[in-house]
Amino acid sequence: MWRRGFTSSYTAGAQALKEKKWDALVIGGGHNGLTAAAYLARGGLSVAVIERRHVIGGAAVTEEIIPGFKFSRCSYLQSLLRPSVIRELELKRHGLKLLKPTATSFTPCLDGRYLLMGYDDHHNYLEISKFSKRDADAYPRYENQLYKFCKLMDFLLDSRTPETLHWDSSFTDRLWDKLEKSVFWASCLRHIFALGQKDMVDFMDLLLSPTSKVLNKWFESDILKAVLAGDAIIGSMASIHTPGSGYVLLHHVMGETDGDRNIWLHVEGGMGSISMAISNAASEAGVSIATNAEVSQLMIGDSGTVKGVLLADGTRVHSSVVLSNATPYKTFLGLVPQDVLPDDFLRAIKYSDYNSGTTKINVAVDKLPQFHCCRSNNPEGGPQHTATIHIGSESMEEIGSACQEAWNGLPSKRPVMEMTIPSSLDKTISPPGKHVVSLFTQYTPYKPSDGSWENPTYRESYAQRCFSLIDEYAPGFSSSVIGYDMLTPPDLEREFGLTGGNIFHGAMGLDSLFLMRPAKGWSGYRTPIRGLYLCGSGAHPGGGVMGAAGRNAARIVLRDFKKHSS
Repeated sequence: MWRRGFTSSYTAGAQALKEKKWDALVIGGGHNGLTAAAYLARGGLSVAVIERRHVIGGAAVTEEIIPGFKFSRCSYLQSLLRPSVIRELELKRHGLKLLKPTATSFTPCLDGRYLLMGYDDHHNYLEISKFSKRDADAYPRYENQLYKFCKLMDFLLDSRTPETLHWDSSFTDRLWDKLEKSVFWASCLRHIFALGQKDMVDFMDLLLSPTSKVLNKWFESDILKAVLAGDAIIGSMASIHTPGSGYVLLHHVMGETDGDRNIWLHVEGGMGSISMAISNAASEAGVSIATNAEVSQLMIGDSGTVKGVLLADGTRVHSSVVLSNATPYKTFLGLVPQDVLPDDFLRAIKYSDYNSGTTKINVAVDKLPQFHCCRSNNPEGGPQHTATIHIGSESMEEIGSACQEAWNGLPSKRPVMEMTIPSSLDKTISPPGKHVVSLFTQYTPYKPSDGSWENPTYRESYAQRCFSLIDEYAPGFSSSVIGYDMLTPPDLEREFGLTGGNIFHGAMGLDSLFLMRPAKGWSGYRTPIRGLYLCGSGAHPGGGVMGAAGRNAARIVLRDFKKHSS
């Protein structure tokens, strides 16, 4: 298939990698790996990033799969990238340009109605009132409650976990560790006290409850509950009825851009532009970035410490510090030699939840889809085209049924889809008059019971199922398709290294977050192998294009490096 990726302006070959011993190596040029590398280099370390693919970015990547059409192949909207990363790495100076939609959410209905949400509270009140005046009154209170929880969440996202020290430590190290933990828990308690008991009980209720229970308590209209429920199932095989799924509703408001919450933005040039901006910051700081360089194994010395990495072509690259941006499964069961790690740790990693129900379809079309519920359809595009468009989710019952079918081994008959049209705002990613459509679809099992994703006919039938569902809301969509790129869970695993096709490097349930991520006792980016660190989404605080794991891991590495160098 013809394709072109958008890479860093500077790449180092395998020959250049082996000419010196590096202070630190980063396995994987995803956004977290690049973020970690940038911070390490700015801290004075010599750093090389080693990327298996021909293009940097990992799942935050732009590729020209169909000539003239640039797809954000995996991730597709930006909101969660930490403000600290944008500010400290000066990403806007390095080329990051964010495009604000004119509406936030658009949900068409088969009966001719629609729900179009935006930034104006009065407009949202009128829109929700079309379905329920009670819900229109309740919606601002619901959002305000979530906003209250964000200061605590911001603190947790930007903080390293108060993990137990494992490696041999001096008295001074242990004393310093206890002091840091005291500071962390004191700050955490301040945020909890600031919430007060009532809000803290509400927060715990949100964390522990099923999404359906949370939304049923707040709202009565099917469509509003379905729109909000979509936030809780993104990228998972979880049901909206699963206890603990309510936590992911916080992603509805957790992101922050220029001080504003709950704004999901397009990125000019696609999501790869985020990775490009970070790589530009890293390169400016002196980082070397090698593409088409696959790490086959970590080199471990007799003392059980990291010595570097062995590439697939036999090249040995030396460093006493290695950060892995690969998934925990790939890192510990694929790259670490056998009989090095403790059995209980390996079992915890092996039996973590890497299930995924996600299939991403990137579509090139010759015209904008026109939704029959919008009487004033404009060929040039309206607010609805810039928004996140919800297809096949007019009620929580529809979402529940789609999930149950996948649990039974079948791709959903009526997939739940988030549809975005980045070319409605970004004129750099498609030819004039033509458009890029992103479809984030659920639910699709990794191994369907009625066929195989390796079968072209089976793959095509699922794509056409999605297109036909869109036709019900926007007649003629199928006939506008020029071509498409489809990534099922096995494709995401094979091409992007996402174990099980899970876009978060592992499930985001409460049993897999904070002190439990990636495994109990090892949430602090360090691993049982001295000198090996995790810096990807499989570490705290988890998935999404945040950069937090990369930033936090780099800070730990810099501290350890300076301690052992002194």
